[in-house]
Amino acid sequence: MSESKRISNLYQSIYNGNPWLEVNLTNTLENVTAEQAYRKINPNLNTIWEIVNHLIQWRRNILRRVEGEVVTAPDHNYFVPVLDPSEAAWEQSLQNLAKSQESWNTFFEDFDDADLEKIYVNNEHTYYEHIHGIIQHDVYHLGQIVILKKLL
Repeated sequence: MSESKRISNLYQSIYNGNPWLEVNLTNTLENVTAEQAYRKINPNLNTIWEIVNHLIQWRRNILRRVEGEVVTAPDHNYFVPVLDPSEAAWEQSLQNLAKSQESWNTFFEDFDDADLEKIYVNNEHTYYEHIHGIIQHDVYHLGQIVILKKLL
């Protein structure tokens, strides 16, 4: 199996598979309502919804980078308040998360392992580091979501 296929399988497992950490994004978010996702547990913490939107934007950012585009993260680091706390808007965020996963799956279908060594010009890190970094980023924030759910 190619390295990119192994990485793709790992990323997919974190989204909706059976990763070694025993939780994934889909199952963790499955029964979270818009009200719960919007609830601010502590003024110093992000909400579940803010974290999900942050994940989506970073997934898009890194995908654009490894597709060859130069992208700079905004000062707010993709943490922005949710303006529409409706169930429909929450469902849209979950659909956007699913679409981001589909985009990554499509990306990996044609990805050449040799490109893992390519260097992203803005920070001198390899595409390999970026791809593993976004997986680590998802896992980090998945842990936050798990904790926030327990505090609801």
